Amino acid sequence: MNKRTLAILAALGATTIYGVNHTIAKGAMPHYVGPFAFIMLRVGGATLLFWLISFFGPKEKLEKKDWGRILACAFLGMVINMLTFFKGLQLSTPINSAVLVTITPIIVVILSALFLSERITLNKGLGIFLGFIGALGLILFGAEVRQDAPNIPFGNFLFILNATCYGSYLILVKKLLEKYHPFNLMKWLFSLAFIMNFPITLPEFLEIQWTTMPLWVYGSIAFVVIGTTFMTYLFNVFALTQLKASTVGAFIYIQPLIGILFALFAGKDHLTLIKILATCLVLLGVYLAGKRPKVGA
Repeated sequence: MNKRTLAILAALGATTIYGVNHTIAKGAMPHYVGPFAFIMLRVGGATLLFWLISFFGPKEKLEKKDWGRILACAFLGMVINMLTFFKGLQLSTPINSAVLVTITPIIVVILSALFLSERITLNKGLGIFLGFIGALGLILFGAEVRQDAPNIPFGNFLFILNATCYGSYLILVKKLLEKYHPFNLMKWLFSLAFIMNFPITLPEFLEIQWTTMPLWVYGSIAFVVIGTTFMTYLFNVFALTQLKASTVGAFIYIQPLIGILFALFAGKDHLTLIKILATCLVLLGVYLAGKRPKVGA
């Protein structure tokens, strides 16, 4: 199995974890763990794990000229990205979050063309269009609103900001991954993010009632920290070493698909013709967006 195939599997694995995470994390939030408290747990836990595995990577010293980009990556990818999504989910609805998160690949393609000189091929453009239509079909016709949403307009604004920041992070971190080992880079990015998130997330973290939480909530926290944060960021940075940023970004279209399949498995949703057709569009879209062109990588 070549590295490109492994990179595609890594991107798929990260997206699968993200899709499942919505159901798992939502069960614990906000009754047992507040949205910002979850971020402290995510970033703090991932920081510790990346420092531990960094000892298995090469010894590298980050150049002074790269610290500006490193700070920007931490701020966009591990601070604003996380804060806006979790807060937006509290204020708006799961359907709106899933709809608006699908604009990330479009942002990545545009930014890649502007800053990385990536060419938008016919296959990539068609794949993004089909994936976007399929994702919208899955979300608009395949889910129901089942929670309170106290401020939908502001929550939706936060989702758009979240998607924009994550797309920008994928573009900025691409250059750093060409220079530094992922283990080393991630430990510094999360360390910086922990410091930046600390004053915002500490109050809700201190409100957690650890002694009265059910055992399953501890399991949810472990999944979010190890799976949704540590493993997904590790998978994505590996994928970025072999794939274009716009290709990795396109895998976000699978998130609504995974979410619905997980809901079906859990008995919380049912299958319809619309969902089947939309699923086919999503899969076709991701295939076209990730297909390697005949000339170039």
